[in-house]
Amino acid sequence: MSDMQQLEFFAIPSPCIGVCQSGPRGYCKGCFRSREERLHWLKIDDQTKRIIVKACNRRKQSWLKKQSASKLVGASPEQQDLF
Repeated sequence: MSDMQQLEFFAIPSPCIGVCQSGPRGYCKGCFRSREERLHWLKIDDQTKRIIVKACNRRKQSWLKKQSASKLVGASPEQQDLF
């Protein structure tokens, strides 16, 4: 049976963390969902929610990587005294 699907026993919770501010690309700064994803969350099926949560995780990782890179570029190493 290769077409078996895993049963879901619990509803997929909203990834909202209560920040609720849109960033420059339109994604929430807290949960990284788009406006449409936030608006329709209660109406969509669990499979779609699962896809959205994975996309949010990718968006967050991308944002964290950019934040880390910008800190490295902005930081200049201090020269240590010899004495």
